[in-house]
Amino acid sequence: MFQSFFGNKKLFLWAWGGLFLLLVSLYVQVEITVAINKWYGGFYDILQKATEHKVSEFWSEIIKFTYLAIPYVLVATVTSYFTRVYSFKWREAITFKYISKWRNVINEVEGASQRMQEDTYRFARIVESLGLQFVKAIMTLVAFIPILWSFSDKVTIPVIKNYNGSLVWIALIVSIGGLIISWFVGIKLPGLEYNNQKVEAAFRKELVYGEDNKEEYARPESLLELFTGLKINYHILFLHYGYFDVWVNFFDQFMVIVPYLIMGPGLFTGLITLGILVQVSNAFSKVRESFSIFITNWITVTELRSIYKRLREFEKNIGF
Repeated sequence: MFQSFFGNKKLFLWAWGGLFLLLVSLYVQVEITVAINKWYGGFYDILQKATEHKVSEFWSEIIKFTYLAIPYVLVATVTSYFTRVYSFKWREAITFKYISKWRNVINEVEGASQRMQEDTYRFARIVESLGLQFVKAIMTLVAFIPILWSFSDKVTIPVIKNYNGSLVWIALIVSIGGLIISWFVGIKLPGLEYNNQKVEAAFRKELVYGEDNKEEYARPESLLELFTGLKINYHILFLHYGYFDVWVNFFDQFMVIVPYLIMGPGLFTGLITLGILVQVSNAFSKVRESFSIFITNWITVTELRSIYKRLREFEKNIGF
């Protein structure tokens, strides 16, 4: 899967050069995000004491934000487009590498068409997306942990304020705790996704054969039997995703108020300003989201694990 693209000399510039460009674009986005976080401090301090400032200062801050937001939008848009092209190029490399091996296999390989047509694309797309998110999360942590650490001395809650970098440790602890809980809550999902794709492959295979021979294949009773199995599988999958969604949505909503619970009391004692509170909230969210990247993408990770398992089985069957 990886060797087909990154180990292909003909695609060396695409694979490694494209990856370099994507990493540079992520770095630029993170740097702009840090600048926007800094902008929050001054802007919300003006809003907190609006009567002590001129309206011209307000518009000046809005212009500063525009100078930051427009480049971010442009870079993010170009990156999204290039990522899609890059993923498709990866899929192309895997697909034709598989085809060259598959054509030499004498025995029938289960779901070969689906593996080469659909799974290769989904694999490349998901790995590309998750990989870039992971790298961006690392860059975000490097950029925002010092910011969050510097604000930790403004925590007023007795037990928490005794620890250096308390805000960073809280973000780390709740993220690891959330990941562990997510693992147990969603432990059955990869197996269910894998079984579901096997049933999907059987249903699709019957339809494909029926295109050329409706007398023998794709009979209503056969399709009904296959679709019934498909429907049962999907309902089981939906049920398990349902309680996983309850957990993830509860976790996300609770984490929104955590920085306010920690820093809010300092606003009333005058230890911090509204600008600092908003900065901390934004920085805390960035750090927590980076630590929790696998929680927020758990369904996608589950899908990737299922696809990887199917492609590995396919590679063994074609002697890859």
